[in-house]
Amino acid sequence: MTILFLLFAILIGVLAFNLFRPVYRHSGLSVASFMAGWLIGELALHHIAWQVALVLLFAWGGAINGFIGAAGLAICVASWLGMGWFYQRGDRAKEALQTALTAGLGSDYENQIDDSLRAHFPLEVDADNIMNPLHNLNSSVEVIKDIAFGSHGQKLDVYRPRRALQNSPVLLQIHGGAWTEKMGSKNEQAIPLMSHMAMRDWICVSIDYRLSPKATFPEHIIDCKEGLAWVKAQIKDYGGNPDFIILTGGSAGGHLSALLGLTPNDPAFQPGFEDIDTRVQGVVPFYGIYDLTDEYQLQQNASQRKLFEESVLKLSLDANLAQYQAVSPLSRINADAPPFLIIHGDKDSLVPVAYARLFAGKLREVSKQPVAYAEIADAQHAFDMFPSLRSEHVKQGVERFLAYLYSQYLKQQ
Repeated sequence: MTILFLLFAILIGVLAFNLFRPVYRHSGLSVASFMAGWLIGELALHHIAWQVALVLLFAWGGAINGFIGAAGLAICVASWLGMGWFYQRGDRAKEALQTALTAGLGSDYENQIDDSLRAHFPLEVDADNIMNPLHNLNSSVEVIKDIAFGSHGQKLDVYRPRRALQNSPVLLQIHGGAWTEKMGSKNEQAIPLMSHMAMRDWICVSIDYRLSPKATFPEHIIDCKEGLAWVKAQIKDYGGNPDFIILTGGSAGGHLSALLGLTPNDPAFQPGFEDIDTRVQGVVPFYGIYDLTDEYQLQQNASQRKLFEESVLKLSLDANLAQYQAVSPLSRINADAPPFLIIHGDKDSLVPVAYARLFAGKLREVSKQPVAYAEIADAQHAFDMFPSLRSEHVKQGVERFLAYLYSQYLKQQ
């Protein structure tokens, strides 16, 4: 039992170390590093609790004795201290968002937000959400599930307050999951953000789209365009304003939301509905993939290219560079881009943060609209899936960005 306890202690030590030093360069290990860092980093307090309980059971069973037992216990304590410190560092996300918004929108941006919107800004994170991370949909929010849209059997969900609204702003969410079947869906992603914004009288729509390997790009973005077209045509019936729509999404959804925002009315992505106006009023991509060509050689392993070539585009990159560029947000940057708030974690082991920095910089050079870039210290890929100290601060920063954009829209009416 003492050896088993030592092995357990070494395991949690490795998991704690992974929070600070995730694996980037090895395809398989980077995925494992992501999974461990994602589940432990944002839920560190919960993991410390069950680990302490298990160590107490080991002690009760007499497994912690002698030098080996003492060494194991020391590793456990050091790991808990490291995990606790890592979690507490999530508080820095508040400053990161404020710095990003000030740089992107101006030092007085908060004074330009409508008083009625600013009055609802939370003063602190919601501790109840953090302690109960699996219950992140507020009871005051109604969810209308599986509404059909498009021409390929797509479905969407509408999140809204349990009271009648008219002409409310709209947040359109596109899920991630490597563009691939069984890797992600509309049912579990961005729930904290959509619940929060629905409580602020936004109408939130979460769409799905055809997935690879059955689907081949650009079918994914065509489906998302059809989702936007549905919102423009139908959202009034649910209390939303079709003239004010913000896009968001994470990972593959970050790629799709950015691409959707940068390619309004592109007939190649709107076959059969070319006459629909697919302009939007802003984009908030989380940890997105912005360059499918890896032109700047920032990707640290070969897994992404393999996924594109074998499953998503099903084309050789070397022989089909133009097709890859056509669906890369980095290659579609233009002066008429809508406002962007780009969010990425600096410990992302799946999508290099360097691409987010590059995309934000290139977009800022040419866009006539505001571009804000928030780099979140210690955040892994998909860090916003659960309420945590870090993700709650980011959510509140997104609310301020959305409120700013909506306030500017209201001033023009």
